[in-house]
Amino acid sequence: MRQSLHTLQIATAGKGLVEITPRIRPWVEAQRIATGLLTVFCRHTSASLLIQENADPDVRADLETFFEDIAPEEPGRYIHDSEGPDDMPAHLRTALTQVQLSIPVAAGRMALGTWQGVYLFEHRSRPHRREVVLHLLGE
Repeated sequence: MRQSLHTLQIATAGKGLVEITPRIRPWVEAQRIATGLLTVFCRHTSASLLIQENADPDVRADLETFFEDIAPEEPGRYIHDSEGPDDMPAHLRTALTQVQLSIPVAAGRMALGTWQGVYLFEHRSRPHRREVVLHLLGE
């Protein structure tokens, strides 16, 4: 059994979904682990991870609109607002999604479906530099 660890630095432009599959795929393949499990972990509480369709950009737009509706930025709505009006809604959006994904690795590649991609979901309004940790375990 072998394992590898790597940290990606992801720059975001503000709220929205950033596909990170093209950053993860070559790293996984370079590890030469034929069968295993990849853990993808986001080290933040105001950004999250999703596996989602990567073919039609309307899916991303609809997801972003949905999350704006269920966790709106409304002054006075939340107690926690020390980091700005987008902070508590960002924490709520993260709580409704996830900060860790597990993806099987088969034949040295992530076992994603044809139209699946891995996304960092930035929930804050301003640009951020996010860290995503990759841990691959297998043989």
